[in-house]
Amino acid sequence: MEFNLIITGVGGQGGLTLSRIVGNAAMVEGYNVRIGETLGMSQRYGSVLSYLRFGEEVYSPLIEEGKANLMLALEPAEALRNARFLGKDSVAIVNAYPIHTATTLVGKERYPELNEIEKAIGRICPVHMMNFQREADKINPRTLGVLMLGYAYGKGLIPLKRESLLEGIRLTLREKLWEMNFRAFERGEELAKA
Repeated sequence: MEFNLIITGVGGQGGLTLSRIVGNAAMVEGYNVRIGETLGMSQRYGSVLSYLRFGEEVYSPLIEEGKANLMLALEPAEALRNARFLGKDSVAIVNAYPIHTATTLVGKERYPELNEIEKAIGRICPVHMMNFQREADKINPRTLGVLMLGYAYGKGLIPLKRESLLEGIRLTLREKLWEMNFRAFERGEELAKA
């Protein structure tokens, strides 16, 4: 078994933390884990991309174009920017909450419409797109990634046990953050069933 996960977003959204949560969960199950990261200005809304691979025999963190099993896109334009990793066997879960960068705010670039993003990705693979940020905000804005992880798990798109994912949260985050992240994971599962 080999699983390839792309996590993309902008700095400050918690994409790197999310990759560590999933990586720790996979290690709990005895898998080899490789994580690679490409950072823009990760503290200042620059692009952030994490490659996470796990399985019995995984040696490189890099994922070939078209070979991601799953993309968790914390920001919609970043999903489009990294669509090259998606193929017909992939699934994309996209947060429909745009974060405008300086170049779009001053009019140097046009931010694509959400329906354009969904259609473009939908031509490659199945896409689940909703405003996950609005749901995370009801718990804590910083739980976005874990909420989306719960959604992916609820849709059967993460080949790890639920308890392993919760243990990944425990191993990665400080104890005072566990409860709200468990709630976010559960909310994601509920959204997947709705």
